[in-house]
Amino acid sequence: MQNEELHNCRDVNALLKQTSMNIEKFGLQVIQVKATSYLPSFAYSTGLWQSYKHPEVICFGLSIELMHQLINDLADLIRQGEEFTIEKSYSSIFQSSQAAFLRVAPENIGDYFTLSMRYYGNVEFPAIQLVWTDRNNNFPWENDFEEEFLHRQPLLDRNNTFKFREAKNLGIFTTRQWLDLEQPILRVVHDHDGDWQFLTGDQLPEDIRLVCLEEMVQKDQTLNELFSLDYGESAERLFVGDKWIRYKEESAMDD
Repeated sequence: MQNEELHNCRDVNALLKQTSMNIEKFGLQVIQVKATSYLPSFAYSTGLWQSYKHPEVICFGLSIELMHQLINDLADLIRQGEEFTIEKSYSSIFQSSQAAFLRVAPENIGDYFTLSMRYYGNVEFPAIQLVWTDRNNNFPWENDFEEEFLHRQPLLDRNNTFKFREAKNLGIFTTRQWLDLEQPILRVVHDHDGDWQFLTGDQLPEDIRLVCLEEMVQKDQTLNELFSLDYGESAERLFVGDKWIRYKEESAMDD
């Protein structure tokens, strides 16, 4: 089966046609998405629901080649009638570590299963996430999970109302107009150094305020749509509920 990347694909119709052919021939299509400087790599299936009435599968944070092979291996087991139990520990998927499956919350499917959403159209489909352990065989939800891997594997059964990878109490920059006058956020900047700016567009330097990220999202859930904004990117809109338009920001080295 050929490897494809939808997020940078210029001919989505051709990819959908090939996906249909691969599902008919193999039972599924595997999509690979490379890591950015901010977000981890991931791979996911399209077609398992149509072919076997099995939830689609997604995995994060490993090499895209390995994740592609893992999903194909899981598809082989599914063809043989295997049913994976949510939150059960499996020792047969990886050679020397445990694995588990989580149910992907419906609110998180649209953020990652781009091709699947296009392929299935109005047909809703379930999905599960394959989760791996750290070098000490701890899962991400266990207390001793290695901090180095915390952001390599977002857990899609949770965090439905707060999708950013940072801590909820992260300090970010916003404006007096948002904080005191309840003016909407119309521009968001994710700086090259990792800082976030949530701006109303009419602020002056003396209007800048520092608040926690969770406060921003609690007040305006549409800000969650920018959880994947990369380092050095910004986004703008005309009003709350409008489509965000993303831009690349110039770095200091570009000046």
